[in-house]
Amino acid sequence: MPPLSPLFLLRKLLGGERWQRLHVKASVWAVLGLVLVLLLGSWIIVPYEHSAPRASITSFPLALWWSLETATTVGYGDLYPVTAPGRVIAGVVMLVGISVFSVVTASLATWFVGSAGHRARQVAQALEHAGQDGKADVSEEVRALHARFDRMERLLTQDRGSGP
Repeated sequence: MPPLSPLFLLRKLLGGERWQRLHVKASVWAVLGLVLVLLLGSWIIVPYEHSAPRASITSFPLALWWSLETATTVGYGDLYPVTAPGRVIAGVVMLVGISVFSVVTASLATWFVGSAGHRARQVAQALEHAGQDGKADVSEEVRALHARFDRMERLLTQDRGSGP
């Protein structure tokens, strides 16, 4: 397979560590499915709508534009199916479009939450290390203070014993 073929690039893209995460895979496959549904829906709807009276979807480029605006739920109103099979195809394109945008949105949310959780774990670990280091430093200082107080007590007791 040549290095610039779409399958090679897709395999290379999906083979990396970042792309092995489930939410990224789901998004990529959902978008690929959407592209397939847009192309198939555009191709299938033209024969049904082409010869219908008051039809606005009469060619493949118009059908492709219609499927794109239908999947994204923009729906300018300039193109719309007038036949029953065309409306069924429109329903499928709408459902797939809404589903894909939902999957992509959920994937982005998962990524945001995952990265925030990762940062929170890093901060917690840093605080734990700082706390342990701080405890060790404090206990060393407390030992040093105890040793000084013990020496002071010995000096005071020695001074009292040798005094008047």
